[in-house]
Amino acid sequence: MEPTPAGAARVAGRAVLRSLAQTEPHGSGWYCPSLELDPTIGARRMDKDMTETERLRTLDRQHVWHPYTPTDDYLKATPLVIDHGEGVYLVDSDGNRYLDAGSSLGVNIHGHQRRELNDAIVAQATKIAHTTLYGMTHPGAAELAARLVHLAPEGIERVLFLESGSSAVETAMKMAFSYWVFKGEPQRNKFVSMTGAFHGDTVGALSVGQMTILKNFYQPLLRETSAFAQPYAYRCGLCNNNCSLACADTLEEVLEREGHEIAAVLVEPRVQNVSGMVVARDGHLARVAEIARKHGVLLIADELGTGFGRTGPMFACEADGVKPDILCVGKGLTGGYMPLAATMATGEVFDAFRGDGKMLLSGHTYSGNPMAVAVALASLDLFEKDDVIAHGRELAVVLADELAKFREIPHVGDIRQCGMLAAIELVQDEETREPFPWDLGVATRITARCRELGMIIHSAPSDTIVIVPPLAMTEDHVRQMMGILHQATSEVVASLSDA
Repeated sequence: MEPTPAGAARVAGRAVLRSLAQTEPHGSGWYCPSLELDPTIGARRMDKDMTETERLRTLDRQHVWHPYTPTDDYLKATPLVIDHGEGVYLVDSDGNRYLDAGSSLGVNIHGHQRRELNDAIVAQATKIAHTTLYGMTHPGAAELAARLVHLAPEGIERVLFLESGSSAVETAMKMAFSYWVFKGEPQRNKFVSMTGAFHGDTVGALSVGQMTILKNFYQPLLRETSAFAQPYAYRCGLCNNNCSLACADTLEEVLEREGHEIAAVLVEPRVQNVSGMVVARDGHLARVAEIARKHGVLLIADELGTGFGRTGPMFACEADGVKPDILCVGKGLTGGYMPLAATMATGEVFDAFRGDGKMLLSGHTYSGNPMAVAVALASLDLFEKDDVIAHGRELAVVLADELAKFREIPHVGDIRQCGMLAAIELVQDEETREPFPWDLGVATRITARCRELGMIIHSAPSDTIVIVPPLAMTEDHVRQMMGILHQATSEVVASLSDA
């Protein structure tokens, strides 16, 4: 008998919690170790001998609802209370310093408390904190749009500002659908993305994501979408260890079957971040673009996790010479200071919205917030001043050298890198590539040990440690980061053998 939607949701919900408990690091904002919480402590009845950190933890437990965090586990936890940042370090309320090896979820570029970025926010606050872009503009919006167009792949001419990556992707979907409506093909209302894709967690963005846990849980809310094979070389069953980009060619099969209904193909260029830094081979994105063009569908490049120097060039599309129809950017756009994203489009896409009172029926209250835009402009200035792109490429060489040292550690199955994005996947059997049982929580134990050693780093499904450091790191910082990770990984793997 088929389960009811509610029953399926409960089953998927339990799977979500089990998976997150396994795959996300203690204290990372996803999962935390247990500590008994005294339920008699109230927000207005604090123990007078309680430390400031304990007071804040109590208030947090009683009132804050944390994203992607197992509820009961967190209520028993001893979470970090991050007080401030210093360069590439986070400092908690007790004064302990932690190397920020995850860039505060992939957003920080220039380090914390960068004077030029602080000054930009203060200067803008003395003028105006917010004004709308509905039917008007402001200096920062005009300047930032022009600079982004200059940096983007050829053909991109228009910029719509938003507040998050999820909203940027969802807006790209609405933009693509509207384009086809105005072109007289309203039946093109479906989308295609890669297996393992994560494009955000609003309902529309989840619909084009392909992460099984999320899809299963929210299925009753989601639109139908199609998928083609991800470029996961380590677990590819298509090419028999002789890559011919057969994964990209599976898009051809989808478009031959459904192309007349497809509005756009969505792709994370070169690296699928949330899937565990799955790195595509050179030429993969170009093949995907070629197939999309052949079938006359739009190409949406989701550069939320890969843009602003993370993979080497400013945008990952550059490596394969791909010119998307729509480009989504965010995360590093403000250097990690304020929420700002953008959905960018070619002149051809924009022109479909001209005449007869047409418009894009989409936009948010805080779209193009002047303070966020001001710090984004200052961040782009720092890219030039600090030559961030060249510096990132130099750091990537050091990172590659450090990653090679992990080959000596048992149970390291795959090591992946593209620029300053990297991952280490651990497996129970290196020959068969069999994963560890989820209840061992190998990656969780490694990230927990890193925290004890003074570093915050995150993990992804399949016991994969993901490495997303700020581009402001020095070579010594990279060596320190990888040294801590090497020690933590070696110790946890040794404990598995001793058990």
